[in-house]
Amino acid sequence: MILTSLPQEVPVEDVVQQISVLDLLLKGGYMMVPILLLSLVGTYVFIERILTIKDAAKTPQAFMDNIKQMVLSGSITEATTLCQTTATPIARMVGKGIARIGNPLKNIEASIENVGKIEIYKLEKNLSLLATISGAAPMVGFLGTVTGMIQAFISIAQEEGAVSPKLLSSGIYEAMITTAAGLFVGILTYLAYNYLVTRVSKLIHGMEYTSIDFIDLLQEPQKA
Repeated sequence: MILTSLPQEVPVEDVVQQISVLDLLLKGGYMMVPILLLSLVGTYVFIERILTIKDAAKTPQAFMDNIKQMVLSGSITEATTLCQTTATPIARMVGKGIARIGNPLKNIEASIENVGKIEIYKLEKNLSLLATISGAAPMVGFLGTVTGMIQAFISIAQEEGAVSPKLLSSGIYEAMITTAAGLFVGILTYLAYNYLVTRVSKLIHGMEYTSIDFIDLLQEPQKA
């Protein structure tokens, strides 16, 4: 009786060649360069906006309480000094209103509103750039898909006889990796954009509430 020896199992590690993330990104071709640039710009804008919004939201809770007491007691100079030393959008809006005390109420409201528009513009600065990156990154990835498939078909056309999978691998790598990278950057940037918009909207709501509260404060002496 002839016994045939069974082939030994080959470890998976020896069969499948390990490919690092960096190697995969390099196989994406030159279309990975604009995707990388978009990701760097998006990261910079996100961090810069987060720090700006965080600083803008640092108005102490006791700020308006102190302003109310100073205005009602006639300490306009002290109220102005407090606004100047509190570097936040709300303090600048209230400070402009205090500087207009004595003018008609409509003029004070207009002054506060104008300062508020400037502060909102500062808060929303570069948010549109994040929205652009969230849409542009997947498009660049899809463009890499097209160029990768073109490269693969060119390789097929130039090859005589049977086409080996290795010959097509570079084009297919470029097509798939650029698509994945573009979608990855686009999704993260889109989430970052919506998060920042939510933070800014919440801050704007607080600014509007404070301006209304300040206008009501100016009317209190008239009601008495």
